[in-house]
Parts: sequence; structure tokens; C-alpha cells
Amino acid sequence: MLNPSPYKAIAVAITFSPRFKQVLAEAKRIRDRFSADLRLIYVGQRNEETTKKFTDALAQLQLPANSQIHYEEGDPAKAILHVLAQNKIDMVVAGALEKEAVLHPFLGNVARRLVREAACSVMLFTRPDTKPEPLRRIVVVADYSEHGLQALKKTLPLASAESCERLYVIRIITTFDQARAAIRADAGEGEKPQTKDEEEDALERFVLSAGATEVPIETRCIRGNTGLAASDFVQSVKADLLVVPMQKDAGAIHRLPSNIAWVTDVIPCNLWVIR
Repeated sequence: MLNPSPYKAIAVAITFSPRFKQVLAEAKRIRDRFSADLRLIYVGQRNEETTKKFTDALAQLQLPANSQIHYEEGDPAKAILHVLAQNKIDMVVAGALEKEAVLHPFLGNVARRLVREAACSVMLFTRPDTKPEPLRRIVVVADYSEHGLQALKKTLPLASAESCERLYVIRIITTFDQARAAIRADAGEGEKPQTKDEEEDALERFVLSAGATEVPIETRCIRGNTGLAASDFVQSVKADLLVVPMQKDAGAIHRLPSNIAWVTDVIPCNLWVIR
């Protein structure tokens, strides 16, 4: 349990797919970690059949029988986003893939829209399980803003509670980023691009600014022609969770930086977008 918890109300988006109980079990794990109130969102009609399915599932997973269920009809993504906005939800948990088996880990349409449009934090599970596996390896994308620092601070207690074996804090540096920085410096609009040593020192300082932790942390500057180099890294270390800070300002949701925008299409592991 994280105290004080950054999340008071967590919702789980439910469909009666073959993996619906697994997604619900993952949501219960996250609810427990953050000591939050768990609500369910179901896109469809409330009737005798759906009521029984929820009653059985809640009992099986030892969740409160009186758990609040939001029923909403219409387009699934639009309906879920409406419930999130109307009920002051701090985080939504959902399955990431709409099919049981896919050749490539592409986000399903609903999950993609949640990542892009939800005003709250989003946690997606690629392979949910009724007995959730510990999140042993976590990768956090470093954003040197205050929001990015708070995202790292939120991640550390979760990593500790999950007995994380290694938390990687990465800085993504693409060829385009470097070229743009050089052009701005030449035009007198920015500082001279950092050397590799300076970039690595800056990343170390960022991690230290988050405070003391017992979680083993490793910093990496990931370089590549595109941000997909980070996806390759996430897969190479067999990460269980990728954490991406995404700022919002005055109610408007910011687009992801170009070097991490790929997460709205391709998901290498479980994903936590922190807003």
C-alpha cells in the first residue's frame, strides 16, 4: 500500500471478453497497491445476465459485492472516456489488446484512445492474469520536467511493493533530437548539445533528485534513429512495465513527444501513462 496514495479512485474498463476476469484481477492488484476505491465501467446494458456475471466475478476475486459499476451505452472508447470525465477517476485500468493472440503487440482501438485522450492516468495490461505476476523489471522514461519527476516518485513505491529487481530510468535521444538541438544552438536559440557524458550525468542527477529508495536503479541513455530504439530496449530487458509521463495543462491533453509517440500504437509490455 502506498501512503499517501496519489490515486483515490481507480476504474477498470470491462468487457465480457475471455480475459475479463484477468483484467479485473490486475485492477484489484493496482487498487491494493494504491489503497484506492475500485469502480467498474461496462459499456452495454444492465440486465439480469450482466448483473449475475459481475456478482460472480466480484465474489470469485473477493472484491466488495457492492462495488460501484458504471453502465454506459454507445461507442466503447467514447463511453469509457465519458465515464472517466464525469466521475473524477484518477486512473483507468484496461486490457491493452483486443484479440487473444496477435502477431504484433499493437494496441487495440479502445486502449489507443485511452492513452491519447483520457484526462487521467492509464494502466494497460498486455497479458493479464487472475494471479498477477510481480512487476519485476520496470522501465521509466525520464522527463526532466516537474511532472516527470513526480511520475518517477510515484513509480518508486510501486516498484518497492512489487519487489522490483531492476528499475531502468531511460532518456531517449534520437538522431532527430540531436540534429534539432544543434540547429537551435547554431541559431542562438538554445544551448550547445550535451556530450554523452553530460547526458548521462544529467540523467543520474534526475534520478537522485527523486530521493532515497531501496529499489535497484540503472540509468540508460537510449540512442537511435527513432524512438523505437526505446521499444527495443524495453523488450531486450524483458520489462514487465513501461512508465511514461504525459503532461496535461489547463485541461488540455498534451501530445506525447515524438520520441515516445509510438506507445499509442505499439506496446512492448504493460504500460502506465502517468498524467
